[in-house]
Amino acid sequence: MFGFDDEEFVERETLFIEVILPLSLAKNYIYRVPFELNGQVAVGKRVVVQFGKNKIYTALIKSVSNEAPGIYEAKYIIDVVDAYPIITHEQLELWDWMTLYYMCNEGDVMSAALPAGLKLASETIIVLKEDAVPEEGVVFTEKEEVVLTALRSRPRLTIDDVSAILGQKTVYPIINGLLDKGMVYIAEEVVEKYKPLLKSFVSLSSFYQDEENLRQLFGILEKAPKQLDALLAYLKLFKQQDVISKEELLEDSNCGPGALKSLLDKEIFKIYKRPVSRLRDHSDDFILNFELSAAQDGALKKIEQEFVEKDVVLLHGVTASGKTQIYIKLIEHAIEKGGQVLFLLPEIALTTQIVERIQRYFGDSIGVYHSKFNNNERVEIWNKVLNGKYRVVLGARSAVFLPFKELKLIVVDEEHESSYKQQDPAPRYQARDAAVYLAHLHKAKVVLGSATPSIESYFNAKGGKYGLVTINERFGGVELPLQEVISISEETKKKKMVSYFSGKLIDEIAFTLEHKEQVILFQNRRGYATILICATCGYAPKCVNCDVSLTYHKTSGKLHCHYCGYHQSSINICPACGSVHVEQKGFGTERVEEELSLIFPEAKISRLDVDSTRTKNGLQQIISEFQEKKTDILIGTQMVAKGLDFDNVTLIGVINADTLLNYPDFRAFERSYQLLAQVAGRAGRRDKQGKVIIQAYDDNHRIINQVIENKYLEMYNEELSERRQFNYPPFTRLIFINIKHKDSDLLNMASQKFANELRAHLGGRVLGPEQPLVARVRNYYIKQVIIKSDKTTSLPKVKSLLKEVILQFQAEKDFRGLNIQVDVDPY
Repeated sequence: MFGFDDEEFVERETLFIEVILPLSLAKNYIYRVPFELNGQVAVGKRVVVQFGKNKIYTALIKSVSNEAPGIYEAKYIIDVVDAYPIITHEQLELWDWMTLYYMCNEGDVMSAALPAGLKLASETIIVLKEDAVPEEGVVFTEKEEVVLTALRSRPRLTIDDVSAILGQKTVYPIINGLLDKGMVYIAEEVVEKYKPLLKSFVSLSSFYQDEENLRQLFGILEKAPKQLDALLAYLKLFKQQDVISKEELLEDSNCGPGALKSLLDKEIFKIYKRPVSRLRDHSDDFILNFELSAAQDGALKKIEQEFVEKDVVLLHGVTASGKTQIYIKLIEHAIEKGGQVLFLLPEIALTTQIVERIQRYFGDSIGVYHSKFNNNERVEIWNKVLNGKYRVVLGARSAVFLPFKELKLIVVDEEHESSYKQQDPAPRYQARDAAVYLAHLHKAKVVLGSATPSIESYFNAKGGKYGLVTINERFGGVELPLQEVISISEETKKKKMVSYFSGKLIDEIAFTLEHKEQVILFQNRRGYATILICATCGYAPKCVNCDVSLTYHKTSGKLHCHYCGYHQSSINICPACGSVHVEQKGFGTERVEEELSLIFPEAKISRLDVDSTRTKNGLQQIISEFQEKKTDILIGTQMVAKGLDFDNVTLIGVINADTLLNYPDFRAFERSYQLLAQVAGRAGRRDKQGKVIIQAYDDNHRIINQVIENKYLEMYNEELSERRQFNYPPFTRLIFINIKHKDSDLLNMASQKFANELRAHLGGRVLGPEQPLVARVRNYYIKQVIIKSDKTTSLPKVKSLLKEVILQFQAEKDFRGLNIQVDVDPY
C-alpha cells in the first residue's frame, strides 16, 4: 500500500487505485493507472474515471497498490485532477467509521462530505463569472483561453461540451484551473445566502476629534440646543464604548432625527454601516480581554482539570450563564498551542451571534460553514481549512467533514438539539457523536455545552466516561424568570378563556405592551387549523400521497400536507355527504396570530415558522424587525426556542404545552423538558426578571412542574428509571429499519419475512414489523422493524448480521424493488 507521503512511484510499475465514487455503491471500484500518471496519484487526490457506459465522474483515491481486482478487468483512469490531496488521513478514517457505524455506503458519506464544487461529473454545468477579472500576474493556458472564449459566446457549458470543444476527455484539470483562478463557477440551484444584518453607527468627524476644534464646535452649537444635546450624548457614550449606534444615540439624547440629520449635513457626524448580530449581544460582556465571573472561572479551571484525564467534558450551565465566554477562553488556549477549533451550532441563525463575538478575538482567521452558503463558497472555505488559514470554524452539522489538520478542540453548543441528527438522505449521522470520534482521531478535546443536556450525554458524564462541569447561576446575577402554569380546563370552567388565551396571559401581555416591552408566544403547530372535519359524517380531507390529514393554511386558502408538499383547495361543503357543517379543529401559529390581533388590534404581531420564513430574506426580516422593536409580539414554533435572545423580551407564553407532552415517543418527556426550559430561557433582561406563563390541560404534569422548578436532575433520574425498566437508550442501542414499497400487500408480506429472518438470529431483540405513525409518505407504504441491542450484545456483530440479511433479501427477485433504509441511533 502507498500513502499520502509517497510522492513518486516506480515509472513503469503497474499501479491500481481503489476509488470512492459519489454514488451509493456497496463496494468501491478498482481502476488502473496509466504509466504516465504514476507520479501523480496519491491518496486523497481526485481522479477522472469512466463509470458505466458513458458516465464520467471525479472519484477520490482511497488507496494505491499493485494488486489488480480479481473478478473484473480494471479500466484506466482518464486523468488526475489535483496537484495535492484535498482530504486528509483523518477524514478518510472518519468516513470509514461513519460507513460502518451508520450502515451506509462510502459514496453516501462522500456525497454528504464534499461540496458539490469538488464532485465534478460529466453533466456538471460551468458558468462564466459576470465580473470575472483575473488577478494580476495570472496567466491562462491556451486550452483555458479556448474554454473562456466558448463561455463568452455560450452562457453555460457542461463538462461534456468542454470535452467536445477541446477534442479530448482530460478536461477536468483545465476546469479546475479556471475554478482556482476565479473565472468560472459551478452552476447550481440558487440558494439565498444568509445575509448579515447591517446596522447604522455614528462617528465624530476626524476634524472635531481635535480638542481645539471640538471646543469651538460647542460655541457654534449653542444656538442649536438639540444638536448640542446630541453631541454631548455622543461624547458621553464614547467614554463608555468604542462604537455608538444611531439607535442608541437617538435614545440617549432625545434630540430627534432632525437634529441628527443637521449634524450629518454639516459633516460633524458621519454614518457608517456594519454587520451586527440579530440576537441578543451584551457587547459590554464581550469587551476584549474580559474577565470571567467567579462561577465562570471556576468552570473553566474545572474543564481544564477534567481534560487531563478525559477527552470529552459536558458543560451543564443554566440559560444565560455565560457559556460562550468560557468557550472563547478555551478557543484562545487551543490557538495558542497552534491548533484549529471546530465550533458546532445546531442552527444557522445562531452563527451570526457567535461569529460577531469570536471575530473580535480572532479576526480573519475565523470561517463559517453551513448550507446557506453556495457550493463555490463552500469550496473556498474547504481550501482555507485545508491550508490552515482558518484557525476557528463555526458551522452546522456538516462542518464535521472539513479537512482539519491541526484540530485541538471541538465545541458542540446546545448539544441536546435534535437538528444535529441527519434524517435523510444517508448517512443518517449524529454530528455530536461524529464530533467525538473526529476529536479522537485528532487527539483533540471536546466540550459539549447545554442548559438541558441529552439523557445520553448526562448518563455518560455521570458514569465517568465524560467529565462533568456545572454552572447554576446566570451571568451578572440575573435571576431566572418567574414561571407560572395555568390550567386551561380550570380557566374554561370559570369562563376566563378568551379564544386560546387565559385571562392571566392576556393581562400579562397587556401589562408588557404598556411598558413598551416585547412578548414571545410559543405554539408547536404551524398553519391555521390542524384538521377540517365534517360534523355530520366525520369526513376529514387527507393527502393523496401520504396517510396524514391536511392542514388548513389561511394565508394560502389551501389545505397543505406537511410531509410531501401536496396542496388542494379548502372545502366548505363536505364532498362525502354534502353537509355544510365543516368544522376546524386544532389550531396553529396562523390562528393564534389572527385571534391575538383581534384582542390587541394596536399591537404589531409577527409569526416565525417554516411558512413565514420561506420567502427570500424571510427569517432575517422577521428577526431584525423584532430586534429593532418594530414588532411587539412574536408567535412561533420551535424556531423561537433555538437560542434567539432579545434584550427587550420580558414575557414568554406557551399556548398549549400538551401538544409536546402527548407525542407517542419514548423521548417525548425529555424533549418537552428541553423545549419548555429553552423557551423559558428567552425571558428576562439584565435589569429585570422575566416571566413565563405555561398553559396546559394537564397542569400538574411532572415535566411542567420540573421545568417551573428548574429540576433537571429530577427529570433525568425519573426518565432514566423508566428507560432502564423498558430497555431504552442509554441502556440499549436502537436500530430502525424502514421498509418501503408502493404495493402495500407485497410490503406486508416482505416486511414480515424480513423480521422473521432477523428474529431467527437475534430473537427477542427484534420488534415488528409495525406501521410507523405515518404509514404512507409520497405514495410509499412504510413498515418499521426495530432492533433493540443491549450492552451485553456486540453491536458490530448485530450490524454485520443485519447487513447480510438485507443483502440476501434484496437479492431475491420479488424483493428487489423494496427500499430498505437503516437508521442507527434514531432521533
